[in-house]
Amino acid sequence: MKQMETITVKVGENTFYITKFPAMTAANVFGQLTNFVMPVLGSFGSLVGKGDGSALDLNIEEAIPSLTLAASCISGAKLEELMMQLLIRYNNVAVEDRQAGEAVRLNKILADEIFCGETQDMFLLAVEVVKTNYSGFFKKLTDRFGPVFSRLTALANTINTVN
Repeated sequence: MKQMETITVKVGENTFYITKFPAMTAANVFGQLTNFVMPVLGSFGSLVGKGDGSALDLNIEEAIPSLTLAASCISGAKLEELMMQLLIRYNNVAVEDRQAGEAVRLNKILADEIFCGETQDMFLLAVEVVKTNYSGFFKKLTDRFGPVFSRLTALANTINTVN
């Protein structure tokens, strides 16, 4: 059964075990994910496909309004709720307990302890959960809209390099 398959990922010092969401839960979480991600991606819409140059030729001064708009779309409460849904609420993530030698379900208290001071690892784990549950969906989108996704990826890499 697909819901019983476990994906093992190592993030930071921890080994996590991810199971897929049930179909209806996946639809609900996807709606929340879309509500969070689309305004951010939309703020970059004016930059993607602009001119014939690559995203690496992006003028950062032109990008600042889009970056500001993207940052203003991110609500801390919405982001926390999304992390709760992706990692905890549906009991789809377990972590290897090194002391007990067994996997235990990730809960808020455990997540707070594991990710304290290592918040980036929480986001990396969330990306793994998204990939586990929606990789087929994004592959189909990439097949249809590959050039747009390629430019967005290049743009994100450019921004990360500048920072």
